[in-house]
Amino acid sequence: MEGLGLVVCGEAAPFSTALRSLVNNPRYSDVCFMVGQERQEVFAHRCLLACRCSFFQRLLGSEPGPRVPSPVVLSTVPAEAFLAVLEFLYTNSVKLHRHSVLEVLTAAVEYGLEELRELCLEFVVKVLDVELVCEALQVAVTFGLGPLQERCIAFIEAHSQEALRTRGFLELSAPALLPLLRSDKLSVDEAELVRAARSWARVGAVSWGWGSARALKELQAAGTRRAGGGLGSGLAFAGGAGAACGRGGGPGGERAETGLVGSSRAERPGRAEPEGAVHPGGADRGGVEVSRPAERG
Repeated sequence: MEGLGLVVCGEAAPFSTALRSLVNNPRYSDVCFMVGQERQEVFAHRCLLACRCSFFQRLLGSEPGPRVPSPVVLSTVPAEAFLAVLEFLYTNSVKLHRHSVLEVLTAAVEYGLEELRELCLEFVVKVLDVELVCEALQVAVTFGLGPLQERCIAFIEAHSQEALRTRGFLELSAPALLPLLRSDKLSVDEAELVRAARSWARVGAVSWGWGSARALKELQAAGTRRAGGGLGSGLAFAGGAGAACGRGGGPGGERAETGLVGSSRAERPGRAEPEGAVHPGGADRGGVEVSRPAERG
């Protein structure tokens, strides 16, 4: 009677290297994506994507028959992040970078890649700094990543003065900002916190579809729940003064000089797009526009 078989394994490195050589390689490729706002052409292989990721299995079709036309347009994911996703799908490893890890994390969450998500979360925690923390907080709130949200808030509490002056702070959504302002552990005085909140009301709130008046009202309500209620009182005064003559607080919603540090990106990871937003450019290349999966949180 023949005995039980034994699984033997060859070296993993050559196998991984061979598969990595197929990432964005037109040779043997049978699907093409047009990725990002620049519509960068990226080549891939349907069978590999479908067996590694249920999102691509649904997108590309798992049953024999008519296939999704190529190219497939994915305009909401930056090309660098999409290539990182492909690298992970092909090799089960990925090289992450501080400047793009949040986009990769966003794609991992949207495509249901839990292992890649965890790798990104570990990397974000390692490289978290003043310029990155508010962007990471926004991603955490958008996708309900509780542990990352807690780490970001704790980091901001310890480095409040620097974090409140970044552009990432101004681009926070209200659900990300308001719980932060209720914290009694922020290492900044009330006057500085009032100035930061007013700057957000003039600049950041508008980009999320809020008027300055509504923003100040919500911030005042959040501030009154802090110990002592000093922020709420300060914002109540700021709201009245801003309506009358505050710089940047007039009906035109002008931007104030805020002394920001850091640079702005064209599109922040994890940020919800305006309702009814249209992603042009699919039809003109003969491709199919694929919208971003519904965001959570």
